[in-house]
Amino acid sequence: MVCRSTMNPLRREIFYHQFGNQPRAPKPYHRRKTYLCYQLKPQEGPITRRVRLQNKKKRHAEMRFIDNIRALRLDQSQRYEITCYLTWSPCPTCAEELDAFVQDHPHISLRLFASRLYFHWRLKYQEGLRLLDRSRIPVAVMRLQEFEDCWRNFVDNQGEPFQPWSKLEQHSESITRRLRRILEHSQNNLENNFRNLHI
Repeated sequence: MVCRSTMNPLRREIFYHQFGNQPRAPKPYHRRKTYLCYQLKPQEGPITRRVRLQNKKKRHAEMRFIDNIRALRLDQSQRYEITCYLTWSPCPTCAEELDAFVQDHPHISLRLFASRLYFHWRLKYQEGLRLLDRSRIPVAVMRLQEFEDCWRNFVDNQGEPFQPWSKLEQHSESITRRLRRILEHSQNNLENNFRNLHI
C-alpha cells in the first residue's frame, strides 16, 4: 500500500519553534502549542499513513488522533504500529483516553515521543504519565534521532538536513531524567508501602 499523507507539512520555522526542547521558547516569544505527528505502519509492511494534527476548537490533538484512527476502521486481524511525535506530553484526560483507546484496540501498538513534559510539576499530570506507563503505551523523550525523523517526514524541509539547536541533547537528557523520576515515583511508593506492612 502506498503511504497516504493527509497533512500540510509543517513549515520549518514552526517545527523549530514548536518542537524545540529548550526550557524557554526562543525568540520570537510566541506561545508553544500542541502538535502531534503520527505515522501508521502495519507490523508486516511499510508505513501507510502520515498525519499532522494540532489542538483545535478545545479538542486536544490526542483526542483528534483517536478520532482519526477510529475512523480508519483498521482490520482487527492485522497488527499495527503507530509512532507519535508530540510537542507536549499528554494531559491527564488525554492520558486516560489514550489508555482506554489501546485497551479497546489490542491490535494496535502505540509509542509516544514528546519533546517536552506538560505541567510536569503537577501531581495529576504526573499520574497521567504513570497511567500511560502502566498501560502498554511507552512514553519517551524525543532525542536527536526522533527530531531528525520528524523533520524528515513531517516538515516542508526543502531537502535540507535537520539543524540541531544548541544543547538539544543536554535538554533531552534533562527531560528524560525528570520523566524517569516521575515514573519511578509510584514504584518507590509501592515498595515503601510493602515495607510498612506489619503482618
